[in-house]
Amino acid sequence: MVRLQTVIERIALRMLARDGVATIWQLQVAAGIAYRSGNPGPAASIIEIAEAAEREWLSRGNVLAHLGDWQS
Repeated sequence: MVRLQTVIERIALRMLARDGVATIWQLQVAAGIAYRSGNPGPAASIIEIAEAAEREWLSRGNVLAHLGDWQS
């Protein structure tokens, strides 16, 4: 069985590849909207993806990374 963290990391990487660093902000906004709409569970899940994306972004240490570098 695939670990949940691995799935979250894969989602984060795909989103980074598609939208770049804007992904992190977009996910945080979406989590806020979900929470304010009375959906704390989905909001927490979205935050997990945002945090995984941020960890990847910071670990690469290159703000100008090419999109192809995000795919694993």
